[in-house]
Amino acid sequence: MEKERIVIGISHGDINGIGYEVMLKTLAEPLMLEFFIPVIYGSPKVASFYRKALDIQNINLNIINSVEELNPKRVNIINCANDDLKVEMGKSTPEAGKAALSALEKATEDLKRGALDALVTAPINKKNIQSDAFHFPGHTEYLEQNFGTGTPALMLLVNDVMRVAVVTGHIPVNEVSKSITPELIKNKLVVFNNSLKNDFNIRRPRIAILGLNPHAGDQGVIGAEESDIIIPAMKLAEKDKVMCFGPYPADGFFGAGNFSKFDGILAMYHDQGLIPFKTIGMESGVNYTAGLSIIRTSPDHGTAYDIAGKNEASESSFREALYMAMDIYHNRQLNKEISANPLKIEVKQERSNRIE
Repeated sequence: MEKERIVIGISHGDINGIGYEVMLKTLAEPLMLEFFIPVIYGSPKVASFYRKALDIQNINLNIINSVEELNPKRVNIINCANDDLKVEMGKSTPEAGKAALSALEKATEDLKRGALDALVTAPINKKNIQSDAFHFPGHTEYLEQNFGTGTPALMLLVNDVMRVAVVTGHIPVNEVSKSITPELIKNKLVVFNNSLKNDFNIRRPRIAILGLNPHAGDQGVIGAEESDIIIPAMKLAEKDKVMCFGPYPADGFFGAGNFSKFDGILAMYHDQGLIPFKTIGMESGVNYTAGLSIIRTSPDHGTAYDIAGKNEASESSFREALYMAMDIYHNRQLNKEISANPLKIEVKQERSNRIE
């Protein structure tokens, strides 16, 4: 059965990075528009600049003022930037930060009013986007404030071979140990477990937990966080019917290929999970924010200033981010149907038939 074409918003990120390159390369593929309706929140002027500079063919942009004006057969773009916005490829500029925030804010507004089915974010520069309106370490925390569900949002990296989540995200390493608590880890495990079920259609997820210290603490010889914090958190999560295992020493866990035995992996901090993830399969990786009321994905790379404008960026991760947004949308719809009360539906239908 053919799946419905959903509307996906795309925020353009930092205009001086590789965002427009990977967006335009992906959307220039003729078959892409058969699966979804794209709406870029960005700048027609900047998009035109990159299309010419990189000689990207087979893409025509439909400039609109709002989602209500979209053309389902075209790549739509809403102007969220000043007309005098200047592209300086490979450079971090305040103007690029303002343009990135403006696009993100407009896309957020449309998500809140239900005009979009999902959001895919191109990479931002976490420094130049900072302002009174954006004082977050990244997209995850900004979207959590706008679309949080009462539990912590979870940064989840997904590719063909693993799904890695992190307890602590964009914080300094010297703050990790004092930031993790049994309650925080338990909450992250519950969010992770629910996402694996509802977003990825895994009925009984198995989640591996990584230790914080080398050798997972060696029974307290190298650190006590495993025995004092992580294991108690796992016991709390088990009461919520989360199947979790560990804590495992991170080096041996990835080195021996044990990641293939689990549906998800929970790392204690950013680099502990993301370094092996990106080493094994960066080009096909997707960053997904679990635990939100909306669907948001992004490529797992940054602005890549060093190759901006050189026509060297791979669009694979961005393409996979679009595919994942579509898959998660349809998985959520399917799970809503499965979990709906069939008796209520039957009674409602019977009443309707009587009225007719």
